[in-house]
Amino acid sequence: MRGVDEESGEFLGRSRGDQRREALAVLDLAELLVKQPHARLLQLPLNDDLVALVVEAQRITAQIAHKRQVGFLAKKLRREDDEYLEAIRSALEHDKADSRRENASLHRLEALRDHLIAQGDEALAEVLQEFPHADRQHLRQLARNAREEKLRNKPPHAFRELFRALRELQQEAPEDE
Repeated sequence: MRGVDEESGEFLGRSRGDQRREALAVLDLAELLVKQPHARLLQLPLNDDLVALVVEAQRITAQIAHKRQVGFLAKKLRREDDEYLEAIRSALEHDKADSRRENASLHRLEALRDHLIAQGDEALAEVLQEFPHADRQHLRQLARNAREEKLRNKPPHAFRELFRALRELQQEAPEDE
């Protein structure tokens, strides 16, 4: 049989299924690269030839031609070392994890701001426990102004200012600890 060592009976190399799975994983990576904005591509550990291929695939709008170009990009990626492909994947995953953490942090701050506006001094006490270096009077005034803006259907100036103040407090907190 082809691909099997006659003496030991072990397979000599990867199976066809493994090769196909690896090729499809590289094709997925190529499609993911094509979806990235140009500025993000320049941050990734890609060589100039691959960046040019990705930009070319992004430029093509015809469906079949685009698919063909992505396939060509995948073919070029398959010729690269496994370590190189893994570095690209890890850079993309690292970006996703950072983005998720940042989004969760912003959502938490938005909820804290809404809680401050709705509850007033009780919520302010909770905020001051979390951020002891915060200016109580400034936060109270911003929350009061944001509440008034909401009641009078005015533009959300204090609403945004309160969010900025909370974000600054959050950014200062790790430095103090």
